[in-house]
Amino acid sequence: MAMVAPSATHAYFGTPGQDLLREPGVAARPAVVQRAAVPAHALLDVDGVSLEYATGRHVVRATHRVSLSVHEGERYVLLGPSGCGKSTLLKAAAGFIAPREGRIALDGQVVRGPGPDRIVVFQEFDQLPPWKTVLDNVLFPLRVSGRLPRDEAHERAVSVLRRVGLGDFLHAFPHQLSGGMKQRVAIARALAMQPRVLLMDEPFASLDALTRRRMQEELLALWEETRFTLLFVTHSIEEALVIGSRVGVLTPRPGRLRAELDTHAFGLDSAGSPAFQQATQRIHGLLFDEPTA
Repeated sequence: MAMVAPSATHAYFGTPGQDLLREPGVAARPAVVQRAAVPAHALLDVDGVSLEYATGRHVVRATHRVSLSVHEGERYVLLGPSGCGKSTLLKAAAGFIAPREGRIALDGQVVRGPGPDRIVVFQEFDQLPPWKTVLDNVLFPLRVSGRLPRDEAHERAVSVLRRVGLGDFLHAFPHQLSGGMKQRVAIARALAMQPRVLLMDEPFASLDALTRRRMQEELLALWEETRFTLLFVTHSIEEALVIGSRVGVLTPRPGRLRAELDTHAFGLDSAGSPAFQQATQRIHGLLFDEPTA
């Protein structure tokens, strides 16, 4: 197993008392989170990616030369303030946006467009065709892709919906579901396709606090069961620490990777611990303190 080496261009949290947090122009400081051993081969590789989009008469640079790697079975969280390009970066990984410079590769193959190996779950509740039942919403992409015979597709769809707690709502329509239930259908639809990477763009941001907590619990329980690879976008420090096994912290626009943290030791029961609070405060500083030139 190879270790992830700290980049010369951004900070890294390592093992307390051994590894150090480094930022350009800043003296080394004790770190607070352990470094993980990860495979040398990346499943999803983002290499020097700059992304731009047009707004009226202007071209806006969303990200600037971001490099990161997501390994198989990992939960990698992109964390940053609004407008830092984290959602744009996720859409580029999905193949919806082409990089202005750099490249994104999946299993060594350059991403040139969308594909069933990368499925996106957005934060909008109304991402489900309203005329299809819960079961049909999950079945539809399986049937269109032709990846499974009809009976096997039906069996997989029902199985995944039961795992997300919707076994009693197979024949309900989206308008009959709560926001949290709609998100569960969207997650089930994505997992049923068994993508190489599940991409989630602030999927719980619009939920109330209790529903959001329950959805986080369900997502982590599903990950424990199937160990899918996850790239997750959020602007919540606490959610990043809970969901991620690693967290990439982006600067304000244009987004640059300022720090990368190993957060596998944290979970839903960690929020009150001193280590969790210390990590939260350190990330807050990385997000809102100006880096020293």
